[in-house]
Amino acid sequence: MNTRIATGLMLASTIALAACQKKAPEELPPPPTATPAPAPAPSGPTVGSQQHFVDAVGQENTVVYFDTDRFNIDAEDQAKLQRQAQYFNQYSGVTFTVEGHCDERGTRDYNLALGERRANAAKNYLVSIGIPANRIRTVSYGKERPVALGSNEAAWAQNRRAATVTIG
Repeated sequence: MNTRIATGLMLASTIALAACQKKAPEELPPPPTATPAPAPAPSGPTVGSQQHFVDAVGQENTVVYFDTDRFNIDAEDQAKLQRQAQYFNQYSGVTFTVEGHCDERGTRDYNLALGERRANAAKNYLVSIGIPANRIRTVSYGKERPVALGSNEAAWAQNRRAATVTIG
């Protein structure tokens, strides 16, 4: 009797499994259509990178220079900062830092304070022409990061600056 029950259960299982099998569709789906290849990534620097900024405004417009012991923005500096503002208005997601620098003369503390005034002068001008202050950081390096080495007026003039550096 047990074999009959076992055979009956196996037969029922086989029928149940056969009922679960997928049947072939009456009509096959259409073949996949060719998808267009993705557009190639634009070549060149990434928007918001320092290189993109320099390419857009020109290397000469990324830095403003100051006279000895000064932090005022003159007409030439205004033109450079206006060029920067055009870029930052076009790319509103880009944040940046204005770095204040000094020449080697003077004490470390004096130059850090002067570098801060130079960075803030550039920032305040940019804010006055419409760049939101929350997109601009300032930092003073004083005399710690010269771009020109030397103890002469030519080197000192290059080191008295406020440089704009993009964050991204």
